[in-house]
Amino acid sequence: RRLGPARSVPLRLILHCGAIYAVFGFTFISYATFIVTTMVREYGFSQQAAGSFWSWVGFLSLFSGPLFGMLADRFSRRFALMAAFSVQTLAYLLAGLHLSEPFLYLSIGCFGLVAWAIPSIMAALSGDYAGADKAVSMFSAITLLFAAGQVAGPYLAGLIAERTGAFSGSYLLAACLTAAAVLLALALPRPGAR
Repeated sequence: RRLGPARSVPLRLILHCGAIYAVFGFTFISYATFIVTTMVREYGFSQQAAGSFWSWVGFLSLFSGPLFGMLADRFSRRFALMAAFSVQTLAYLLAGLHLSEPFLYLSIGCFGLVAWAIPSIMAALSGDYAGADKAVSMFSAITLLFAAGQVAGPYLAGLIAERTGAFSGSYLLAACLTAAAVLLALALPRPGAR
């Protein structure tokens, strides 16, 4: 039984969505990989305290999918993506500017709040653009670019930290990329438009 019309998706649109998803992969994994190390080395947390504090990300992430799913359904996928990447940009800026501990807590809170928002929005967006029959194919294609971002992110973040002696530059790079992703999301066409 057909669930909806299958649509041919232009390659440029797949690459556009893939670029957005690659930014998420690059920045998300970089932050998740190095924030505990940052808390220990740069803020003086004990390993146990940093790990315990990081557990708040897991708790807050429970709300990310439903909250941003609601925004995507009520307003648009584009709006929800822009909101999620804006919150991520704030999280990375707060970590990168190396301010006092309360700002680090706010950074981690922002990160947790949007932790799983973008994958669910991108899956829904694939359905909007490709139709139910081809949604999985489109989502698989953009997930390859997401995976490439995940591979490149920690490598480049580690390289920057090695050269500079701190992770601040890595977080600031992530903030620049997620700010660019806000603009990429804004430029997405409405589903059905060509």
